[in-house]
Amino acid sequence: MLDKPASHTAARTSGPLAGFRIVEFAGIGPGPFACMLLADMGAEVITLDRVGAGKNLKAVATRGRKVIELDLKNKAAIAEVLDLLGHADALIEGFRPGVMERLGLGPDVVLGRNPKLVYGRMTGWGQEGPLANAAGHDINYISITGALAAIGTKEKPVPPLNLVGDFGGGALYLVVGVLAALLEAQKSGKGQVVDTAMCDGAASLMSMFYDMAAQGRWSGGRDQNFLDGGAHFYGVYECSCGNFISIGSIEPQFYALLRKYADLTDADFDAQMDRKAWPALKAKLEKVFKSKSRADWCTIMEGTDICFAPILTMEEAPKHPHMAARQVFVERHGVTQPAPAPRFSRTPSAIREPELASIGDVTAEWKAAAK
Repeated sequence: MLDKPASHTAARTSGPLAGFRIVEFAGIGPGPFACMLLADMGAEVITLDRVGAGKNLKAVATRGRKVIELDLKNKAAIAEVLDLLGHADALIEGFRPGVMERLGLGPDVVLGRNPKLVYGRMTGWGQEGPLANAAGHDINYISITGALAAIGTKEKPVPPLNLVGDFGGGALYLVVGVLAALLEAQKSGKGQVVDTAMCDGAASLMSMFYDMAAQGRWSGGRDQNFLDGGAHFYGVYECSCGNFISIGSIEPQFYALLRKYADLTDADFDAQMDRKAWPALKAKLEKVFKSKSRADWCTIMEGTDICFAPILTMEEAPKHPHMAARQVFVERHGVTQPAPAPRFSRTPSAIREPELASIGDVTAEWKAAAK
């Protein structure tokens, strides 16, 4: 378990990371999302943004921060940043390789000032390699991992939003890496660089599928395997109302319940794991599910062990009885947004309001807390 640094910040903040100080260099996408998670968990996150950036303090990804506007092309501002970093536990930046070094804030300089600092770097391609300095987005980073080629219809790959690269392979791996490095720094007294690349993380997320491919249990095509929509018992179906439902009846006992509740008495459905039978069985099941509305199927199947759920829109999801009961979504400034996750029994996470601050005040506060 992380030993929290002594700080009066911990007394006024909820969450398991209360007392940890993180400096974020403003960016877009996975970096801010990672810092939102850390802030939700109680870390004091200071965001350094450019002067006049006009940051939206009501945005979901900016919650829980103190925002400081600086001109990083100004040498005096760089000196102030180095002073601040001298009292921080971690730094997170998402610039292209070499940018921080040119600013005079590269790892060698910063770790020379604060040897225990964890230096988190977020890029798409990584800090080195033939593509390191090329521009890119989530869709490009997951393209070279095998992930995008495996997602979609038979006709073509379909982008899974930017969940796999930016947030799954990027932000979440950055958070895990920074927390692991903070744990290690408490033992060794030494910080280190955490090189988080979205292509690395997205490839890591594909581990199970590379394993199954090696075992001959996964084909290279789309819509042909039991988790990519190829199987009739694991997929998405349209209902008579035009809405959709999902089923994931993989295990024999769950498949038996699917047959029971959907009245699938046709003997052809006995061939659950026969890949050659899947297309025909899928076509039959499409007709079955289209015979009733989504609401009807929810009445029949929801809450059973079929592994069933209605496919809800972003507007519908917060109103679902399960999501509402668990308060998975909250409202802030009139915006419905996901609540902090995961949940902690003793040190609960909480959403804190962002605020504008000055670098001098924050540095003075951190220096005073260290005494």
